[in-house]
Amino acid sequence: MRTIVLDNEPIQALMRTGHAKHRVVMAHLAAVVARRRAGATVTAVVPTAVRVEAGWDRSDPHAAAINRLRTADHPLDATAANLAAEILRRTRLSVADAHVGAVVRSLHADDVVVLTSDPDDMVRAAAPKAITTIRI
Repeated sequence: MRTIVLDNEPIQALMRTGHAKHRVVMAHLAAVVARRRAGATVTAVVPTAVRVEAGWDRSDPHAAAINRLRTADHPLDATAANLAAEILRRTRLSVADAHVGAVVRSLHADDVVVLTSDPDDMVRAAAPKAITTIRI
């Protein structure tokens, strides 16, 4: 099973069709859809702290297009917050990056890919779990 985790900049790119990286991120999500259609189990998740940082309000009518992409929220609940706090102390990354790390470490996926503009930060946040990063 593959899970795609979206970081802040990919979300910002998805929210604005004029963003320089919009097409690149859309291509990655189109690949997710294609793999699903081929029978693969592929999920796309967004840590809620990342969604807040990017300004993605799912209830905003302007978010209709991005809401159709079938990305699941991964909430910053008590368990994720405890893990993110530990990651934050260890790495001194942002809250959103620490939440990405907590999400990655909690996933039961064999293959985790993080779309990000900061691959080194994501590797640090996810450690000791191995991930694949794609620089956006």
